[in-house]
Amino acid sequence: MRIAEVVQTRPWVGWLLFLATAVLVFLIGLFGATIIERRTEAVVAGVPVQPMPEFEPRNAVWGQAYQRQFQTYIQTLDTTFQSRYGGSRHRDMLAQHPEMVVLWAGYPFARDYDQIRGHYYSVKDVHQSLRTNVDMPGTCWTCKSTDVPRLMNEHGVAGFYAMTWRELGEEVVNPIGCQDCHDPATLQLRITRPALLEALERMGRDIDRISHQEMRSLVCAQCHVEYYFRGEDSYLVFPWDEDGLDADAQEAFQDRVDHTDWVHSISRAPMIKVQHPDYELYQSSVHAHRGVACADCHMPFHREGAVKFTNHHIQSPLNAISTSCLVCHGGTEDEMLALVYANQDRVFQVRRATERQLAMLHIEAGAAWDAGATDEEMEPILQMIRSAQWRWDWIAASHGAGAHAPAESVRLLSVASQMAAEARLELSRVLGRLGVPQPVPMPEWEKSSLQAFIGLDMEAERAQKRAFLQDTLPIWYESAAHVQPGPTDFVPRVPGADPRR
Repeated sequence: MRIAEVVQTRPWVGWLLFLATAVLVFLIGLFGATIIERRTEAVVAGVPVQPMPEFEPRNAVWGQAYQRQFQTYIQTLDTTFQSRYGGSRHRDMLAQHPEMVVLWAGYPFARDYDQIRGHYYSVKDVHQSLRTNVDMPGTCWTCKSTDVPRLMNEHGVAGFYAMTWRELGEEVVNPIGCQDCHDPATLQLRITRPALLEALERMGRDIDRISHQEMRSLVCAQCHVEYYFRGEDSYLVFPWDEDGLDADAQEAFQDRVDHTDWVHSISRAPMIKVQHPDYELYQSSVHAHRGVACADCHMPFHREGAVKFTNHHIQSPLNAISTSCLVCHGGTEDEMLALVYANQDRVFQVRRATERQLAMLHIEAGAAWDAGATDEEMEPILQMIRSAQWRWDWIAASHGAGAHAPAESVRLLSVASQMAAEARLELSRVLGRLGVPQPVPMPEWEKSSLQAFIGLDMEAERAQKRAFLQDTLPIWYESAAHVQPGPTDFVPRVPGADPRR
């Protein structure tokens, strides 16, 4: 039976077809309007409100043009999240790991070492740290502020490094932010710290051939790396070369250039202080081998309507498991958290045993010196101390080692523990020859007791810091100037772009 005949015999069918057609046309129109609206929204959202001048350090000024990114960035002010071993909440790491006071005897970290907070606090935390009570080079500002590229441009890179922390301090007020990673004209990712460019060049890497995905990790590698200060002018160098980026290769690099950060005040060992080799440790991870970038986990994409943008609340992925981890791994948040904690627990267990053994080793070496040990018999022991602590510190100083590369972390800590055990065995022979009773007495393993044990006057240290915060810091903030740069000395690099643009 034809449709016309059906309609004639059953009028209600005609009305039903009419209503169905009307609804279908309405839905198609609504769908089309939504697409147009979302496309318009996406286009409008991507248009900058105002151009950004080169070397503009103020994140709030960038935020006028890129509001979504800025509104997520300022969430780095939040210090409420705390995971089992990380997060943004304040933690006194010397209180939790008092052995580190002994491990860093004679170095500023023995005074003060807290868990890092968000990028928004990068300048403030440096001001408040007791580590900045001592004279420090201007190089220490390199990774702390968006004011740094401008200051490098004004003073020259080498000139910036050669100045002191206090000389530069009155012009460093803006925390890590937009212009550290983005070109102000195009928003493309760029490298603004010359040490990374110099390291890539030594490795034979052509920045113009680096992909956007790799840049999403390299902008982090400007700061989250191991480095050292070369020479009297404290020139910043990444110990990278063709041998690789791992702990063994970087130790060999620093041995070749005969670098020592400080001589341990108890054991007299020539020590290297590891900084935060997050990028290098990540390179040994399954994530790196799968092409996952730092930003994929720590700055996952976020969606508002049709607008997809990078969440600039740079934080632990454990505070955003659903958008950071489960996008690739699947499963539930509880399952992922249990997996990460299981890996971190293993690393932490080996780490704690290793740092106690290292601390005892330093104290036993000090007892040997006091009893009259010779340079000749102590030299191989001191080299083992240097190598063992280097590997322990490679993990202790990194952020999220148990999550980034748990297998490599356990390997390095195990080698460090073995080296420390061998050094203690050799040292026991020296102590026996010198007639020193064994075991050597150990201090109470508590932060304040150990700081007194290594000769620190913490009341004087805290009084000195209070005076700085009350007297000097207000003047710095009042006199901070953000002038336009003069002749260009260092130009931040965008892959494939004219370096003199």
